[in-house]
Amino acid sequence: MSRTVIRGGLVLTAADEVEADVLVEGERIAAVAERGSAFAESWTADHVIDATGKYVIPGGVDAHTHMELPFGGTSAADTFETGTRAAAWGGTTTIVDFAVQTKGRALREGLDAWYAKAAGNCAIDYAFHMILSDVTESSLKEMDLLVDEGITSFKLFMAYPGVFYSDDGQILRAMQRAAGNGGTIMMHAENGIAIDVLVEQALAAGRTDPRYHGEVRKALLESEATHRAIQLARVAGGAPLYVVHVSAEEAVAELAKARDLGLPVFGETCPQYLFLSTDNLAEPDFEGAKYVCSTPLRPREHQAALWRGLRTDDLQVVSTDHCPFCFSGQKELGRGDFSKIPNGIPGVENRMDLLHQAVVDGHITRRRWIEIACAAPARMFGLYGRKGTIAPGADADVVIYDPAAEQTLSAETHHMNVDYSAYEGKRITGQVVTVLSRGRTVIDRRQFTGHAGHGMFLPRATCQYLS
Repeated sequence: MSRTVIRGGLVLTAADEVEADVLVEGERIAAVAERGSAFAESWTADHVIDATGKYVIPGGVDAHTHMELPFGGTSAADTFETGTRAAAWGGTTTIVDFAVQTKGRALREGLDAWYAKAAGNCAIDYAFHMILSDVTESSLKEMDLLVDEGITSFKLFMAYPGVFYSDDGQILRAMQRAAGNGGTIMMHAENGIAIDVLVEQALAAGRTDPRYHGEVRKALLESEATHRAIQLARVAGGAPLYVVHVSAEEAVAELAKARDLGLPVFGETCPQYLFLSTDNLAEPDFEGAKYVCSTPLRPREHQAALWRGLRTDDLQVVSTDHCPFCFSGQKELGRGDFSKIPNGIPGVENRMDLLHQAVVDGHITRRRWIEIACAAPARMFGLYGRKGTIAPGADADVVIYDPAAEQTLSAETHHMNVDYSAYEGKRITGQVVTVLSRGRTVIDRRQFTGHAGHGMFLPRATCQYLS
């Protein structure tokens, strides 16, 4: 069994900051010991990593990605191979992607299709959520089987009528089932029926540019749906509810109110809502199409509420909702009709760096950075202990991070399989140097040394916030 020692760094977890050395044996962390202690000094190793002047942090857990997702007549540009490689470059060592049920088909059929897409292709470890697009008696029964298999979270949509949409009755039934089997319900909370009316009216009035995507998907329709999802979860008997990609101040307020009542309600936001705004959607010459995602980017004044929610734990997780579509040939499908622009923004490679910039800017602390990017998503989705921390027995998913390095985000230098960066030209402080995934070096001093097939599928436990 190979042994690696990481010496000289500041070990950061959600709970602690300590000058310590880390011993890795095989795929697991064997020990963490105070620098200079007799115990640490006694370690021998095949490989020593010098982390002097660097942070030693857990590998990031991105709990919301969409590799190879079919959408609007095209498909997300990142494969499981390219997307997980890009994730590793950005210090993320685990993704949780979404398997999709096709209407009229079994959950098992959709899940098996995603198993096949990912198997042998991932550079880092991966797990799956299940998108429920057709709530029926048979799919409700299948939910129990999937929980037993380690697929313990199910996503429903209050948006996209005719594609993924579920009505309140279907949502209630799925929540009742989850209350019985321990699964978590993830919710895309936007009032899709009302949004479709506004889309139709905007297009009829000749308002076709990308900026109108944000104007029709109103913040009030996000907060209304968030409120409704919370009440349905209460009626269903308290299944944990996780609201994805929260973008609006009013929706954060609904989550805060529920959490003040002690309800098992959780919220996620994404870097695009923290760093981008409707100013980007309004960029001329159809450039705004690059920033079309749902929920949409909001006016800049919403950002303060999102940062505050992350500090107060009314929002627990920052994921990416990584769903990349190239500007050329994919986003351009919506020229003349914003409703035909494929929804999604690339970001799996940028999340850890952008959140470190938030530390530099004073929005969050270092430990909160690790909490929202590593520990909380692992706990939320039944992976904590293996993932999300640096502790004996945990998987050796470890990132050596240089907090002083400066870089400029750009499509010229990123590794995502997409022809633009949502953060083009943004100067940030902090950069990944070396990444270990289950003890194997996959990024070595800014060189990719991993390979497709290293990543393992991870069966997950149920939400660890409730156990």
